[in-house]
Amino acid sequence: QVQMVESGGGSVETGGSLRLSCTASGLTFDDYAMGWFRQAPGKQREGVSCINWRGGSIYYLDSVKGRFTISRDNAKNTLYLQMNSLKSEDTAIYYCAARIRWCPPNRNADMDYWGKGTQVTISS
Repeated sequence: QVQMVESGGGSVETGGSLRLSCTASGLTFDDYAMGWFRQAPGKQREGVSCINWRGGSIYYLDSVKGRFTISRDNAKNTLYLQMNSLKSEDTAIYYCAARIRWCPPNRNADMDYWGKGTQVTISS
């Protein structure tokens, strides 16, 4: 049974930083592209960042480029999202997700497995 557990969410002020983690079990982590998605109240889920199974291809949502960094540690079956210079519009539930080998070609939410999410709240 595949399980994906996010952690590291919380409440910080504008300009602050958070580091999200997602630990996966029940799958061969090395074989999966891993992504972060978020959903704000009243909005659709959107892809924040994704890293392919070999780590050689990464994309970011335009609004987070230069502020967020995705990384993975295959030895620990863990995905990370370092978030700096946080803004109020980053407030959302953040989900990690896995997809075999490659990130979705259209950067959509076509993933195979999902975590339950972690809340990130940015206050001004």
